[in-house]
Amino acid sequence: MTSFESLTLEVSDLETAGTFYQAVGLSPYLNLRATDEATTGFRGFALSLVVSQPGNVDAIIEAGLAAGGTTLKPAEKSFWGYGGIILAPDGTILKVASSKKKDTDAVSKTIDQVALLLGVADVKASKRFYVQQGLTVAKSFGGKYVEFETSASAVTLALYPRRALAKDVAVSDDGTRPRRIVIGSDTGSLTDPDGFVWESAAA
Repeated sequence: MTSFESLTLEVSDLETAGTFYQAVGLSPYLNLRATDEATTGFRGFALSLVVSQPGNVDAIIEAGLAAGGTTLKPAEKSFWGYGGIILAPDGTILKVASSKKKDTDAVSKTIDQVALLLGVADVKASKRFYVQQGLTVAKSFGGKYVEFETSASAVTLALYPRRALAKDVAVSDDGTRPRRIVIGSDTGSLTDPDGFVWESAAA
């Protein structure tokens, strides 16, 4: 494995999930696959959607709620900007945020960046594991955050401490496997120390 190329969510209802991800503008960034495997609670990951202004945050969140999502944290201003968190019908957590606090352009649902945030037990250990698999570190802040170079994908890959990520997205860190997420790479298949599954992108 040398790169992160694709992202697949395993969902119990393809039609409902498809409608939701189309509504929030995430369809170009991920694939959907049907599954009957049950899972509960926090699955250890979240998708971060970065947009250019608060109005875009609201537009995406409103579209997601209208398509079956639920609110985990209402959109509001913070020290870092403006953002909110919603839960997709399939259980995936979406964090929608902007670094700006005022609109400067026409409101749209344009997404500037999508990041897959993996909550891991030990950021430093997971970083070493992924480097050994061939991934290149783009940013690293000790045991608090690691971001990898993912030029082959439209989605950025980053590591957070599991408890810190759960707190950030306003949920308990309790949960059971399976993760119901599959990451595609250019070669080989594996399961990382935290139970996240990688497979050949061709699959």
